[in-house]
Amino acid sequence: MPAIATKGKRVQVATYRVKYKDVFDMKKFYEDLHDWLAEKGWADLADPGSDHYETFYLEQVNPGGSKVITIKWRPQKIPEKNSYYRYWMDVNIVCIGLVNVDVVKDGVKLKVNKGEMEITITAYMDLDYRGEWSSHPILKFFNKMFPDRIFNKELFGGHRDELYRESYELQTFIKQWFKLKTFAPYADKTSFYPSHAWPSHLKEE
Repeated sequence: MPAIATKGKRVQVATYRVKYKDVFDMKKFYEDLHDWLAEKGWADLADPGSDHYETFYLEQVNPGGSKVITIKWRPQKIPEKNSYYRYWMDVNIVCIGLVNVDVVKDGVKLKVNKGEMEITITAYMDLDYRGEWSSHPILKFFNKMFPDRIFNKELFGGHRDELYRESYELQTFIKQWFKLKTFAPYADKTSFYPSHAWPSHLKEE
């Protein structure tokens, strides 16, 4: 089931891109990213409690055998059962030149992948996402001023900061998973998700 779209105003809170090109386990990254979002409460609000937010998956095989994979996720989250706004995230993943390779870890040969991955994340706050205010004969007039005046302190205060922080915690999770350089204050030295990436510029641990 495709993720539901917003009926109100959308405010962008954060956006960034992470790139990696080397050896990694694509299947494991897909699973760990999914589990991280579920752990943080992200889901498909059109089907409460589900993870049916994957709106697009395309796998193409080139003549030489390498693959191009395109994935789009649109998870959502409602902070504290709020009826006026929700969090929304665009997660776009593109893998280019993906091929199967073998690596040896702790004396065990693993079948993994090598290629280039680009992940683009954009986080939003959707205001009046149900369209209840804009369609109400009285509330629709207040809805025009509510986001910029009455709601401004809360929107650009705690909840906006919460979404911003969680967005960059996700960036840190992705970078740590791929053994890329991360920056405080979002670095997690005790991540539950061990890396399954083997960048050639790092000495094997």
